[in-house]
Amino acid sequence: MIDHAHDLASVQEATYRLLTAVAKLDDASIARPSRLPDWTVGHVLAHLARNADALTNVLDGRPMYVSGDARDADIARDAPRPLDTQLTDLRESDARFRARGAEPADWTRTVELRNGVTDTAARVPFRRWGEVELHHVDLGIGYELEDLPEEFTEREIDFLAARFLAHPDVPATRITDGTRAWHTGRQASRPEVTVTGRPADLLGWLAGRRAEAVLEVSGGTLPALPPL
Repeated sequence: MIDHAHDLASVQEATYRLLTAVAKLDDASIARPSRLPDWTVGHVLAHLARNADALTNVLDGRPMYVSGDARDADIARDAPRPLDTQLTDLRESDARFRARGAEPADWTRTVELRNGVTDTAARVPFRRWGEVELHHVDLGIGYELEDLPEEFTEREIDFLAARFLAHPDVPATRITDGTRAWHTGRQASRPEVTVTGRPADLLGWLAGRRAEAVLEVSGGTLPALPPL
């Protein structure tokens, strides 16, 4: 069972790590390329702030974003801002999200995210935790997949494996770190492919953030996964 209060606390801890690391940068760093195609460090920070507000909208029963174009325009608008402005915005938007999450609510209710995706309200804090952790890595400022909390890594692998489960373009795949195992891809009586590796490398592959990951593949080639 999802513990939304625990995940909200984890969001706070992850955001503190992020803010502490970003505070060591300077204004010139904002324009530096991030690890995401066509996005600077400023784009990633702006996205994180606007995503916190978007998930607050979700918890309030409003559309996550006005539109995809509006989302992109907001990120482009906010990306060049000075470091102090970025930090303040991220800190305040995070506080708004966590304050909304701390209010009494029916956490079993269904909420709608982007592109018609639905989930239970209780899963929203974990989704925010994932945004903060993975985009911290995307900044390219010394925080790597290997630095992610073990609990988060395991749960995010489980989350992403479930996301691609029954996807017609992904072969039936068994994923394992040698101790734990997950399944994803098309339904089949047995896996077509088995992918083995360290948790950080498995997560990097599933999240589209480590194409060069050293993974052992048996039964075929490493499956190409749809974009998140």
